[in-house]
Amino acid sequence: MSKFLAEFIGTYALVFFGTGAIIVNQEVNGVITNVGIAIIFGLIVMAMIYSLGNVSGAHINPAVSIAFTVAGRFPAKHLFPYICCQIAGGTLASLTLKFLFPLNGYLGATLPRNSSTQSFVLEMILTFFLMLVIIKVATGSKEQGMFAGLTIGSVVALEAMFAGPICGASMNPARSIAPAIVSGHVKQLWIYIFAPIIGAAVSIPVSNIITVKAANDYIIE
Repeated sequence: MSKFLAEFIGTYALVFFGTGAIIVNQEVNGVITNVGIAIIFGLIVMAMIYSLGNVSGAHINPAVSIAFTVAGRFPAKHLFPYICCQIAGGTLASLTLKFLFPLNGYLGATLPRNSSTQSFVLEMILTFFLMLVIIKVATGSKEQGMFAGLTIGSVVALEAMFAGPICGASMNPARSIAPAIVSGHVKQLWIYIFAPIIGAAVSIPVSNIITVKAANDYIIE
């Protein structure tokens, strides 16, 4: 139960502070800026990894949990409870923000700036690289260690700075599902569910190929 509670709390924190930063930025006429929002997302991810990584692995992201399962690093029997706890934590965070900012219509929901195709492809690519980094720095299925939090948090911030204004740079179905459901803006939600899952899953065989190639090169040398 401690693992499931940790995922609930971690995803709550991610959605509360991350989408909360978007809401506050709107409330104060852009003072936080896109760069500030990206940094806040990166910092909260880093903080949750360092504080909860040794408990649940600090996935706080259904796409990450699914990818770890595909990689054989995470037990399939825990996948559904993890995803439920992640979505529940994120939803409670969005409900909290709805209570605090009742006049905000979007609650930090991720929406395409241009075409759905553009955002879908961007989300796939972003999550591919995020998961590629995670799988390389994680210990088993746990995002923990001296540099794991810093590395993963930095990638989240980098990608949010780069693509946030275009596609929202969700890379996380739970992060998008929560504000979409609470705010009622669910029309484009499919992008932010399927694209991150596909991107994260594709990174696993690519990571395996890279690892095998590196090992063979070392043996040859």
